Amino acid sequence: MKTIYVKLLFVLVMILCIHLFQYKDQLFHVETDFSQKKEKTQYIVQVKTKTKTLKVKLDDYLVGVIAGEMPASFELEALKAQAVASRTFVLSRKLKVDNTTQSQVYLTDEQMKKNWGKQYQKNKEKIKRAVKETNNEVMTYNGEYISALFFSSSNGKTVNSEDYFSGKVAYLKAVDSHWDLTIDPTNLRKKTFTKSQISNIFHINSPEIRITSYTSSGYVKKVIINKKEYSGREVREKLNLASSCFQIQLTSKGYTFITKGNGHGVGMSQYGAQAMAKEKKTYKDILSHYYKNIKIKSI
Repeated sequence: MKTIYVKLLFVLVMILCIHLFQYKDQLFHVETDFSQKKEKTQYIVQVKTKTKTLKVKLDDYLVGVIAGEMPASFELEALKAQAVASRTFVLSRKLKVDNTTQSQVYLTDEQMKKNWGKQYQKNKEKIKRAVKETNNEVMTYNGEYISALFFSSSNGKTVNSEDYFSGKVAYLKAVDSHWDLTIDPTNLRKKTFTKSQISNIFHINSPEIRITSYTSSGYVKKVIINKKEYSGREVREKLNLASSCFQIQLTSKGYTFITKGNGHGVGMSQYGAQAMAKEKKTYKDILSHYYKNIKIKSI
């Protein structure tokens, strides 16, 4: 009886081995498919330049963007905040951007070498670390990528999105950024235009300029120039001012515009991020401060 059981067990084992041998190709095929699937999830960014469109892996693109948008000397946590903001931004644009301030400034490896010289290797490794340690993280609101706007520095407070761009955005609300006034060495700037220059730019004679209203954050909302109304943004862009937070002084030389901050003022202040990092805040603290009620998650 025992011999019969042993023979039956041997037969069952042989049958199992035959089946495994028959299906081994299918098993390997499944593994191959998995590898191919992993390969297909590689994100490629299309970067339009003046002469051509570059195709760059997402992590490599982020290194070039951070190099172009934020000083490499900034604290690691500030660089990490920039990494998450820039990753979110490009994904919200469906991986199609240009390399200007209209999207995000992107530097190639050659440009980084030229800009940094002997500091190239050290700076690049630091930025690569910021990209790696944010672990493919992005910001979302109601399950969608946010429009992760950022700028250099503010007048001490950021701007509601509707006060500079069109339309309210729930997570782009004005917040305190008092650090900017002292940490940004070029926060306060002056730019003078002769009356003739103002006349040519606005196509008028004998210019008369008057600020009529401000946003809740202290940025110029409306300006009257020879009875015609302009937004603070329009004046900033026409005169190429650093910020739409400005005062105007009439002098013997013409009109002097005194600005505070640098950039549109909506979203994350980069100098504010640096100041928060110096206060030992994490990149998640920084992002949650500047973008309200967002979620940070891995793609």
